[in-house]
Amino acid sequence: MQTYSVRDITEYIKGLFDADRNLGSVWVQGEVSRLTRARSGHWYFTIKDAHAQLSCVMFRSAASRVSIDVSPGAEIVVHGKIGVYVARGEYQLVADMIEAVGGIGDLHRQYEELKRKLAEAGLFDQARKRAIPTFPARIGVVTSPNAAAWHDIQTVLSRRMPLVEVILSPTLVQGTEAPAQIVAALKRLYRSDADVILLARGGGSLEDLWCFNDELVARTVAASPIPIISGVGHEIDFTIVDFVADLRAPTPSAAAELATPNRDDLLQDIDRLRMRLAQQFDESLGLRSRELTNMQRQLRWLTPSKRIEADSRVLLELRQRQYRAVATFLTHLHERLASRERALNAANPAHILGRGYALVIDERGDIIRRAAQVSAGQRLDIRLAEDKIKVKVDE
Repeated sequence: MQTYSVRDITEYIKGLFDADRNLGSVWVQGEVSRLTRARSGHWYFTIKDAHAQLSCVMFRSAASRVSIDVSPGAEIVVHGKIGVYVARGEYQLVADMIEAVGGIGDLHRQYEELKRKLAEAGLFDQARKRAIPTFPARIGVVTSPNAAAWHDIQTVLSRRMPLVEVILSPTLVQGTEAPAQIVAALKRLYRSDADVILLARGGGSLEDLWCFNDELVARTVAASPIPIISGVGHEIDFTIVDFVADLRAPTPSAAAELATPNRDDLLQDIDRLRMRLAQQFDESLGLRSRELTNMQRQLRWLTPSKRIEADSRVLLELRQRQYRAVATFLTHLHERLASRERALNAANPAHILGRGYALVIDERGDIIRRAAQVSAGQRLDIRLAEDKIKVKVDE
């Protein structure tokens, strides 16, 4: 069994509240009860009706802008965000605006009615929202050229991405004529080659921001062929265009930041990529160098010169073996010839005659070996070692 701490559960519940867009900007009407104005300037109070009550906190910055008398028993309309106070495990309304019933209440009802109408029409669906390009080359801006928002946007863009082209489509951002001008300014940019559009205005009251709650403005934003970032008011301000736009930024400066990458971050990324590339290059070069060494080592045995050298050694060995074989054969022949010569010399008649023997030959050249071969009166030749004698047989 898994066990959670109280903090874990409370933080989880807080995350659910924070993720609910409907609780991020609500108007609640009720009667003030148990109001405490702390020395820090913060207000702590409860609003209730006949069936329930809701704890509220309003921090000093927002409380200082309240223009009506807020006291226990007063009927008021409070705007803010529903959140969870983790330390006590309580949910509460973090208020940023208080108006009297009958004043802002009418605008609030119009706001909620239009919000519900456009939500039912699907204009708030996340599925229709487009991604903001990572590296825009041209950024369109719809705002007043005299507003602080325009200056803030330029400052942020020049710092984060100075090479980006900024196209201002000027318009009023407050008053009864503002909605028509905002629509015209948007449509001008729709015909441009902008990559993203910033729809921006600084903070103000609900009445000041009311032109961004106009239905025609909202539908024009929804019909944009170019992704739109809304940066209207302060972080606590929510307008209809915030729900329709592809991305909502809490301030105009934040809208400029969301539209561009940070140049310093890009430079760091480039440095990291350069280092990684150099490392991979060195590793690849080392690997290729080792492969080349191995191939050269193998090539020494495959190159024609090595083959010729090896064949030359074989040929030389064969030639030497042939020379030795021929020499051996000739020596053998010479020995046989010498043996034959010795045998011939031993059988040579001249050598025999030289030892004192003589050779008797008749007139026909036949050698006389027996006395019976001759007769008296026959002439014979007697051959000696160096000359011959002619004789006649007496008997």
